[in-house]
Formats: sequence, C-alpha cells, structure tokens
Amino acid sequence: MDKFSGQKRAGAYLFPPTEPFDARMLDVGDGHQIYVEQCGNPEGAPVVILHGGPGGGCSPAMRRYFDPAQWRVILFDQRGCGRSRPHAEIENNTTWHLVADIERIRAALDIEKWAVFGGSWGATLSLIYAETHPGAVAFLALRGVFLSMQRELDWFYGGGAGHFWPEQWQRFKSLVPEAEHGDLIAAYNRRLFSGDKMLEARFARAWAAWENALASVSSDGRAGEAPADYARAFARLENHYFTNKGFVEEGRILRDLPRIAHIPGIIVQGRYDMICPPRSAYELSQGWTAGKLHIVRAAGHALSEPGISAELVRVMKDVGAARGRYGI
Repeated sequence: MDKFSGQKRAGAYLFPPTEPFDARMLDVGDGHQIYVEQCGNPEGAPVVILHGGPGGGCSPAMRRYFDPAQWRVILFDQRGCGRSRPHAEIENNTTWHLVADIERIRAALDIEKWAVFGGSWGATLSLIYAETHPGAVAFLALRGVFLSMQRELDWFYGGGAGHFWPEQWQRFKSLVPEAEHGDLIAAYNRRLFSGDKMLEARFARAWAAWENALASVSSDGRAGEAPADYARAFARLENHYFTNKGFVEEGRILRDLPRIAHIPGIIVQGRYDMICPPRSAYELSQGWTAGKLHIVRAAGHALSEPGISAELVRVMKDVGAARGRYGI
C-alpha cells in the first residue's frame, strides 16, 4: 500500500528526487534474482530499505527520506515482487530466505555495518534480520510496527478493523461464501492460487484494495484499482506469508529483543493506524530500551503520512550527521 497511497502529501518534507548510481540484478539462488539499487553518496553512511507487504516492492519516493549528501541508500525488491524475478513466485520465498538475501546484498556491496529502515512488514523483517545478525546493524528505523503475531492478523482479517470500515469490510468478505468467513486468509488463498488467472486477478485486486483503503488517516475508503501485476504479486506474497504466520513462531520477535538491546533506533507509529495498531509498537518499545517510540498524533499507517514522513526524515538526517557515533 505504501507504493500508491498519497505520497504527494509528504513531498514537502522529502529530499528532491534522485536517480541510482548503481542498479543490478543479484542472483540469490533458488531460481530467484532480486533487483538492487544504490543512490545518494557512494561514500555516505549505508542504509538498507526494507519495503512493506510482503510483496509491496520499492518505489522512487523511498529514496527521498535520506539526505543524498549524507547517505548511501540501498533499496531492493524482495523475492517475487517489483523488478525481482520470477514475478509473484512463492517457491523458496520465506522470511529466512529474505534474511539471507539481505546478508548477500551486504556482502556484495562490501558493507561492514549499516542502518536498517523498514515499515510495516519491512519493520518485521528489520527486527528479525537485526536479531539474527545484530553485529551488522548500526541503527534501526521502524514505522508502523507489525510483529507477525496472530492477534494482528485477527485484527485485520478477522473483523477488528472492519468495525471502523464496515463498507470496505463487507466488500472484502462478500467475495467468498459466508461459510468461509471464519478464515478469510485461507479463503483468499484458495482463489489467489487457483491457477485461474482471471480469478486470481479479481481476488488480488480485492485483497490490495482492502489494505490500501485503510492505509491513510485521511482516507475516504476509496482505494482505487492497483495495476494487475502489482496486485497479483502483492496479494499472493502477502497471503502466502500470512498463511504461514510470517514463518516465525508466535512471540519470537519480542522474545529475542535482548539480542538487539545495544542497537539504537526509532519507532515511528501512527496513533490511528488501522492496519498495524499501536499496541505492537508500544510493546516493542517496552522490551527494546534502546528504541525510542514516537507516536504521531494525527496519522495512520502509510509511510506517506505527513507527520510520519517528517519524523523519519528528521531522525535520519540527525543520524547521518552523527554517523561516526553509530559506527557507519
């Protein structure tokens, strides 16, 4: 949803558009190739951006959260989405494959330590990566926290968010028979992987529309229609990951917080985030004392919320200016 929801509103806070000085396809094995790009200052502090979804892909706007004079910005499209290939592929596509891919990128670019910047699913992946490779992470910048817990999936796909958005919720669940309403992730899974391309496209757009409609605090509930290729990758990959509970056991991220106790960071959370409610960000901040929680009063989930953009740009500018203190 971050790719399409209201990015122009945040433009006043962002740095000017910039183009990559390096773009490549990296063969990560298992039949997958991932798109990787670098922009900004080749001698700057390295930061890797982990996009949301899963399956959301990167957008050029994500480059603009960093002062190009300070930062060496690395973006990549995770397996199966964006410019990575094969498109919408779930085979050999798990959280642990992505963690390994991030390390492959770090090695390929000869980076010892970097900042990690991720929102929504990207925040989940950032935390799991940092807990797995704590020595590689100098700073964590997280937005719209999702901890890959059952209660979060129940909230968004079990009717919690639907109490606030009943019209959109009705559209989302009405596409499947009432007998399947008890597990809409499974119901959509059967259609998204049916082998019928037209049926898959219809349900992919519905899956993406439900999420996109709720992304911004200023949303009027009209999500628009995502491009077919984007919707198919986004919906299939996200559903695949959520069907498998993010490929992590319940509570693992909070359990392993002592592994990142030394890593400083920021948690930027919209107060009225309908996709990833603030409870998870709060619980994360209670267990990760080096991570400072900033609740943005009038904001929802999207990266493009003005208050969220302003805070992330401010923090990353400060970190870039003090890169020596962070060891990057």
